[in-house]
Amino acid sequence: MSAKEKTEHAPISTRNAEHYKWGANCDGWHLHKSSSLSVIQELMPPNTSEKPHYHTQTTQVFYILDGSLEIITTNGAYKINKLESFTIDSGIPHQVKNSSDTPTAFIVISSPPSHGDRIDIETIQTR
Repeated sequence: MSAKEKTEHAPISTRNAEHYKWGANCDGWHLHKSSSLSVIQELMPPNTSEKPHYHTQTTQVFYILDGSLEIITTNGAYKINKLESFTIDSGIPHQVKNSSDTPTAFIVISSPPSHGDRIDIETIQTR
């Protein structure tokens, strides 16, 4: 893409982004959506989780805006707090949980985008 072909984009937030529901009443807003990169702001209500899964090609970075998440991988369980991030490489089984009593807001950056690159599994075998 040449410099002339690049365009500016208007500011985007949860007020004007494409919205979707997932899991147990969780929310997602597409802040950036292209064939090479996805940036999604998500909100998980208290005491919710997603199904264990992995991505065959996607690397994901989770960045916590408010609250905390528990991320379970084959290497163990990690508590990720406000203003901390956690990277999950492709092929690594994982599950994200909000085990707290308050909602958790976070950003998920996926390259390439994870939609269509998800394999659900029954459980995660930790080491």
